Amino acid sequence: MSSIVDALYELKYNPFEYGEYLASFYTALGESDNNFLLAPLVISICSHPFFSLKLNGANTKSTIWTVFGGDTKLNTAKNIEKFGVFSLKPQQRKIVHKEQLYDLQERIDGFQALTEQCIQYCLINDWLSLDEQSLALRSCDETDSMFTKQKNAEKLGLLFSNHSVVEIYAFLGVKPR
Repeated sequence: MSSIVDALYELKYNPFEYGEYLASFYTALGESDNNFLLAPLVISICSHPFFSLKLNGANTKSTIWTVFGGDTKLNTAKNIEKFGVFSLKPQQRKIVHKEQLYDLQERIDGFQALTEQCIQYCLINDWLSLDEQSLALRSCDETDSMFTKQKNAEKLGLLFSNHSVVEIYAFLGVKPR
């Protein structure tokens, strides 16, 4: 029975699909030192059911604080339809974003092996290159193989682009491994 579960997990979470998330993220992130340490956050956040919806709805005015630090009011029919699945109490009228981050450290630890496989896949396909001096992953401009850009990962890269690695980890309340 566990082999069936393992096979289904491999189908859903595989480096061929999530490699595009990392490539899209680092394309949008831009230049920064130690950005290699942000890789575990990408899959953990982009595959999160709540934050994938929040990132999908992010716009140019969105910040790291509005996406991860605020709350979502369930006062319109559109919001109730979109986020109603996440309200745990029958009369709950808002979703506090920080409460959705409680399991982020566990998700980071759980996706560590997948993240490593995705980085290898991106390096092999020349989507990303590693600068060992500054511990930075960078997008490769001259690549023969193209990837499908993942909008959620791009938006996450734009949100993180003006912040340091330390500031991002401190705000999210998780530790790099």
